[in-house]
Amino acid sequence: MPDILCIGSVLWDVIGRADTQMRQGADMPGRITRLPGGVALNIAMALRRFGLRPALLSAVGRDAEGEALITACEERGLQTDLIYRSDDLPTDQYMAIEASNGLIAAIADAHSLEAAGDKILSPLEALPLPYGGAVALDGNLTPDLLAEMAVSSLLAEADLRVAPASPGKALRLSPFLQAGRGTLYVNLEEAGLLCNMQFATTQDAAQSLRNRGAARAVVTDGGNPASLACPDGVISQMPPAVAVTRVTGAGDTFMAAHIAAELRGKTAQPALDEALSAAALYVSGETTI
Repeated sequence: MPDILCIGSVLWDVIGRADTQMRQGADMPGRITRLPGGVALNIAMALRRFGLRPALLSAVGRDAEGEALITACEERGLQTDLIYRSDDLPTDQYMAIEASNGLIAAIADAHSLEAAGDKILSPLEALPLPYGGAVALDGNLTPDLLAEMAVSSLLAEADLRVAPASPGKALRLSPFLQAGRGTLYVNLEEAGLLCNMQFATTQDAAQSLRNRGAARAVVTDGGNPASLACPDGVISQMPPAVAVTRVTGAGDTFMAAHIAAELRGKTAQPALDEALSAAALYVSGETTI
């Protein structure tokens, strides 16, 4: 049995990075890399680095890119036998442009994951049900499937940890607010979209998500304080100050580190501290997913 199920996008990240600042329309020299990625996969790789045994539930094509991706996952110690393999759907991709002033633009092509729909959940039926372990879930699934999972009897006893994947998919987490299920991991912009208002601080955002039904909410804002809201109240912590060399995957590293810390028995403040430190090391380039 795995320690945690990671459900969502498993794809190739194509990242272009420039060492200087960029603006819209800029054409700059830099480096282009292709790495295994996707929110669920990024979280799984980070969890493995923190000593846990994650299993992936996703959709990956049987094309050459898919075969290479499965091999890359297995080389990283991840369980892949629960992944739905499609003969007619291509392997998904994510493309981003980053510079010294942060993320410039990104496009996520997760259409195959969305087309696979609830087929990616069929392996759950082989596990003891209702599943009572930890689940990391991302918003690249369809809105209908996410709404179903928020109230699914298969996951009624699961420790759900949910991230939207991007601001454009933040509203897909609304069913978890309505059901009062799971821990939501969002940034300040995503919290604003879910609450239909703007926030000046993560503390206000986290408390507002709790007021709207979230069981727990973790809100980040780059180098500004991050906050955790739970039934016991709201705590906030400033992340370590570091030079930023990359941003894609930072939120996934933060989420994985927080999950790992809590599964090891850490209480609220130490778990938040560990997560912020892990994310800071990642964006500084000192660690990898």
